[in-house]
Amino acid sequence: MTEARFSLIDEPWIPIADVGRVSLKQIFTEPSYRALGGNPVQKIALTKLLLAIAQAAYTPEDEPAWASLGAAGMAEKCVAYLEQWHERFYLYGDRPFLQMPAIKHAHEQAFGAVLAEIATGNTTVLTQSQVEKPLTDAEKSLLIVVLMGFGLGGKKTDNSVVLSAGYKGKVNDKSKPATGKPGSAVGFMGFMHNFLQGESLWQTLWLNLLSQDQIQTLPYVNGLGKAPWEIMPEGENCQMAQALQGSLMGRLVSLSRFCLIGENGLHYSEGIGHFGYKEHLVDPSISVDFSGKDPKVIWVDPQKRPWRFLTALLGFISQNSSQHFDCYGLRLGLGRTRGRIGQLGIWSGGLRVSSNAGEQYVSGNDDFVESMLMLPQEVFGELWFGNLQLEMSELDQLSKIVYSSTLNYFKSQKAEGKNQAAMASQLYWQLCEHQFQTLVNVCADFNQAKAMRKTFAQFAQKAYDNFCPNHTARQLNAWAENKPNFGRYLQNVASSEPTA
Repeated sequence: MTEARFSLIDEPWIPIADVGRVSLKQIFTEPSYRALGGNPVQKIALTKLLLAIAQAAYTPEDEPAWASLGAAGMAEKCVAYLEQWHERFYLYGDRPFLQMPAIKHAHEQAFGAVLAEIATGNTTVLTQSQVEKPLTDAEKSLLIVVLMGFGLGGKKTDNSVVLSAGYKGKVNDKSKPATGKPGSAVGFMGFMHNFLQGESLWQTLWLNLLSQDQIQTLPYVNGLGKAPWEIMPEGENCQMAQALQGSLMGRLVSLSRFCLIGENGLHYSEGIGHFGYKEHLVDPSISVDFSGKDPKVIWVDPQKRPWRFLTALLGFISQNSSQHFDCYGLRLGLGRTRGRIGQLGIWSGGLRVSSNAGEQYVSGNDDFVESMLMLPQEVFGELWFGNLQLEMSELDQLSKIVYSSTLNYFKSQKAEGKNQAAMASQLYWQLCEHQFQTLVNVCADFNQAKAMRKTFAQFAQKAYDNFCPNHTARQLNAWAENKPNFGRYLQNVASSEPTA
C-alpha cells in the first residue's frame, strides 16, 4: 500500500547535484545540498515548487522579517508545514498530488508523448536518451511537477473534456476541442528563467523568497494566494482557478495542465489558462520589458548563451540604461542580499522550442540551455554595471568584425562563406565564455576591464584564423586583406594584465 501511494515527502524523487534523488523532507532537513540536479526545465520547475512550499509555510512580512528568518529558519518552517499537509503529498490516492481525478475521461497519452526530450511518432531518434522508457514513481512525480508550467502546446492535450460548465477556453471558433496552448512557464518559444543562486540550496530558496511587502508591489491582484495542494481547483474556471490566475502561487505552480496518472500513461488536458506577458503578467523568474508599445521578453536562444543577456537582466540597476527589462525575482532579491552571504550568483536557463500550426516540439537547433555567473558583491553597483555594459557592447562589435572579416575572406576567393562566418562568430563567443566571469569580477575598475581587451581580441583573431586558412598563396593574400582590425578596440589599452 505504501508503494502504491508514494509519498513525495518521504520518498526520494528530487535530483540533487552530486547526491542523487532525495525526498522533500530531506531537502529541508539536510543543509549540505548544494544545488538541484536534472535538466534546466526540471531545475526551474522544482525551484518554483520548493519556493511555493516555502512561501506557503511562511511568507515574511518585510525585509527585516526575511533577514531574521534566514535560510535555516525557512527550512524549519517548511518541515513543519510538510508535516501539517503530509496527506496532500501522495502521488496516488483520493487526492493525488497536483492531479485532477475528474480528468480521467481524457485520452490517456504515453508518458513519452508529453516529455519534450523524448522522440515519439515519426520523430527521428538521434540518441539513446530520446527513446521512451518505463518511468518509476520518482520520475512520474517529477514529470507531474514539470507539466504544471512546461506542457508544450499542441494536439496531445485532450481538450474534449471540460470540467467547468460553460468554459470556452478549450474550444475553437468552430466549437470543436482546441489545440492546447503552451504552458505558462514555456510560452511561444521558451522563456528564459532566472534565479538568484546561493552557496547552498537552502540559501538559494531563501534568497528568492519574497516578503508580503514585495508581493504587494507586483501585478498579482490576488497577492500570495493559496497553494494548490491545499485547495485544488474543481475546473478550469472555478473560484480557485480564478484565484490562481491572479496570485504568486499561480505563477509558481500554475496548473496549466490537468493530469491524472493512469494504468499505462497520463490522462492529459489543458488546465488553467493564465494571462501572458502581452497582458502584463509573467512569472517572477522571467525578464520582460513593458516600456514599449508591445512588451518584449527574453527567450531562450541556444545560439546565444544566457550569460550574454546579463546586462539586459540587470538593466534595472541603472536609471540611465537603454534596456528596460525587469525580472521581479532578481530585482527584489538583489537589493537585500549584500553583506548577508559570501557568494551570490545568477542562474539562467530554459528550453527553446519550435512551433508549427499550434504544435510545439523540440527540433533542429532547439535545446536546453543554462549558465551561472557569480556577482562581485563588494563592488556591485551602477559604476560596475556601466563598465560591464560598455565591455559587453564592445564584445558584440568584435563578434561582428569576426563575422564580416570571415565572410569577406571567402568572398574575395569567389566562395560562399555565410556558414563559416557564422561558425567563426560562434567560436569567438565560446572562447569569450571562459573569461567572462573574470571580466564580471573586474568591471568595477575601468582600467582592469579595459586591460582584458587584449585577451578578447586574441579570441577574435583565433576564431578568424580557425576558419580562414593561409596555407596557399591565394589563401594568404585573402587572409591578409581581410584580417580583422582591432585598432579602435585596443586603443589606449594598458600593458598590465588584469587581476581576478
